[in-house]
Amino acid sequence: MYKVNFNKPIKLHFTGIGGISMSALAEIMMDRGFTVTGSDMQHSDIADHLESLGATVFYGQREENVADDVELLIYTAAVHEDNPELIAAGKKNIPTITRADFLGQIMTNYATAIGVAGTHGKTTTTSMLSQVMMTADMDPTILVGGIMPAIQGNIRVGHSGHMITEACEYTNSFLSFRPTIGIILNVAADHLDFFKDLDDIRHSFRKYAELIPEDGILVINSDIENLDYFTDDLKCKVVTVGSDPSKSDYAAVDITYDEFALPSFKLVVRGNEVRDIKLKVNGEHNVFNSLAAIAAAAEMGVSVDTIADALLLYEGTDRRFQFKGKLGDVTIVDDYAHHPDEIKAIIHTAKQVNHDRMVVCFQPHTYTRTQALLDEFAGALSNADMVVLADIYAAREKNTIGISSRDLKDKIEKLGTEVYYFPSFSEIENFLLENLEKNDLLITMGAGDVVKIGEHLLGN
Repeated sequence: MYKVNFNKPIKLHFTGIGGISMSALAEIMMDRGFTVTGSDMQHSDIADHLESLGATVFYGQREENVADDVELLIYTAAVHEDNPELIAAGKKNIPTITRADFLGQIMTNYATAIGVAGTHGKTTTTSMLSQVMMTADMDPTILVGGIMPAIQGNIRVGHSGHMITEACEYTNSFLSFRPTIGIILNVAADHLDFFKDLDDIRHSFRKYAELIPEDGILVINSDIENLDYFTDDLKCKVVTVGSDPSKSDYAAVDITYDEFALPSFKLVVRGNEVRDIKLKVNGEHNVFNSLAAIAAAAEMGVSVDTIADALLLYEGTDRRFQFKGKLGDVTIVDDYAHHPDEIKAIIHTAKQVNHDRMVVCFQPHTYTRTQALLDEFAGALSNADMVVLADIYAAREKNTIGISSRDLKDKIEKLGTEVYYFPSFSEIENFLLENLEKNDLLITMGAGDVVKIGEHLLGN
C-alpha cells in the first residue's frame, strides 16, 4: 500500500470529493499544504466550500480530470474498477488508495485518535464527544457523518494531537483505521448486502477492538450480548458503559424526561454516584450515546463538570429527531432512522412528546436491508398509530430480489396497524394534507430523501 509522507505535500486527486467523508479528508490535507483536485457527479454546498478553500473540483468523472502531475488518487468504496478516473490513474502509473486506508494513515499523525463505531449512534456520539473536547479547549480535528451546527458542517480542522472520527463497519472500512481510543456503541444486524449474518458483523467489531494498541482504550456498551466475545484477551484497557452499575464502569440510573422528552439521569462511575446529567437531545438512546462520550472524555482527563456543561451545549445534528416546523396544529419532526432498532428508539422518544396521534412516514433504505429485516421493520413501525410508506430508496443497489414497500405494508397490516403505501412523494403529501388531524405528530423517517416530504408540506 502507498504510504503518505504527511511532511512532504504532494498533489492529490479525490474521486467523489463531494461526499461527506471525502470532503473532510480533502480539507485536512489542504490545511497541511497539499494541492487538491477532485471530482463529483453534481454541484453541492460541500464542493463549493472546498473550491473556496482552493480545491479544483470537476463535475462528472472523466479520465482527463486526473492530471499528469497528480501523485496519489483517493477513491471511495462506491467507485468501481471501470471508473474512468481509476483507469486514468492506472494508465499514468499514479498510485491509488481507498478512502478508509487514507483515513487510517491520517489517524497515525495524532497522539489521540478516536474512532466511534457501532451499528447506530455514531454521528450523535461523535458530535457529543466533539462538543466536550471543544469545550475543554482540546482543539480537536473532527470528522462527523452529518452536519454539526457547532462547527457549521461536517469537518473541523484542529491543530492539536487530538482527532475524532466516525468508524463505519460497512465493507469493513473501520478495519483500516488506527484508533488509540475505540468506542463500540452497539452491534446489530445491518448492511447484510455485505455481511453474511450477525456473527460476521460481530467478528468485524472484534477485529476493530483488536486494532487498539496496548496503551489505548476501548469504550464499549456492556449491554451488548455476549460482551466477553469482544473484550476477552484484549491488550488495551476496557471501559464499560451501560444501564447496570454492577457491570458498567459508567452507568446511567434514574432516567427521567421533561415535557419535551429531554432526559436527565444520575451518572454512576465505578459504583459511585457522581452527579446529575441533563441532555438537550431526546430519547433514552441518547442517554447511552452520551455515556460513551462521557467515558471517553473522562478517561482522557476531562472533568465531569466540564463534560456536563458541554453536553448542555449540544443540541443535536441535522436529521436526528429534528423539529422541522408546525403545519397548523400538526408538529413535523424528521429523523434519519433506517434500522428497526433505531425506529423503536425514535418511536419510544416520540411517545414522551405531547401529541394525540403519531403518524410515521417511512422510506425504507436499500432492498437488501428491507428484505433481510422485513419482520423487524414491521414490528418496529407497528408501534406508531399510522404508517405511510414510500418506495424503497435504492442508494447503491438495484432491485434484483423483487422486494417492495408493498411487502412491508402487508406485514404491518397483519399486526393491526393502519398503514398506507404510495409510490410517489406527491401522492404521500396529498394524502397527509387530507388526513392529518389536530395535534398529530408527523415523523418523516429514513436515510434517503424522505425529509423532503415534511419540507414540502411546510412550504420549504
